[in-house]
Amino acid sequence: MSDQFAATSGAGQWLHPVEPSPDAAIRLFLFPHAGSGAIIYREWADLLPRDVGAQAVTLPGRHNRREEASHEDWEPLMDALHEAITAELDDRPYAFFGHCMGAQLAYQLTERIEAGGERGPVLLGMSGWAPQGFFIPTEEQSRMPESEMVEWIKKLGSFPAEIYDNPQMLALVVPALRADLAVCAQYVDDGARVNCPIASYGGRSDPLMERPDAMDSWRDRSPQYLGNSEFPGGHFYIDTHALAVTTDFVRHLYRFAALVGS
Repeated sequence: MSDQFAATSGAGQWLHPVEPSPDAAIRLFLFPHAGSGAIIYREWADLLPRDVGAQAVTLPGRHNRREEASHEDWEPLMDALHEAITAELDDRPYAFFGHCMGAQLAYQLTERIEAGGERGPVLLGMSGWAPQGFFIPTEEQSRMPESEMVEWIKKLGSFPAEIYDNPQMLALVVPALRADLAVCAQYVDDGARVNCPIASYGGRSDPLMERPDAMDSWRDRSPQYLGNSEFPGGHFYIDTHALAVTTDFVRHLYRFAALVGS
């Protein structure tokens, strides 16, 4: 495995690695699913070209930030994320890719950046979530008993199997997941559009897809929707099909990053 994601940072650091690769001409910010952090993208460094510098986000309350309080409210989390990411930007073109809650965060962060008149991402990759027709947790579900929570995440395949029978690991995972579900329960779709192109990705048997045409709701969210790529598998299809997803996303990324520089 490449050491690009092996570098860890101290408490308070949002990005792993802390600095993008020195070979990176394009930056890629990766947003993880609920309850997790940068570790879910640990294999991506080996799949991406050297000139794409990927940095994965870890929210407070998990992994090396587990001593920090998790955000349980949408707006404060978005405020903190906006401040953290925009402080890291430089003159290189950049893109966002997120899975599930990570897609929600990346999408609304793009809205905020563009609304503020700042230079936005050249491309959004939206995986395992759509603004309409996808599961939205309730605040009550964020407080479900631990046994029910564990059964739910088992069905989704959210975490490695060895976690479920390890009380110490569950003690780290469950509180972060509860906080993230509480955050997602507050998300309200305002129908906003972004200016950059969007490519979407999903699993054909995703149990969180409440309507079969859910991914079609991306069509009206960008002046250039690049379509949906569907793969065999459920909500975490991306674990099996990471190579195909990264290959397709980078193909688009090169095109739109080149347009920015032309």
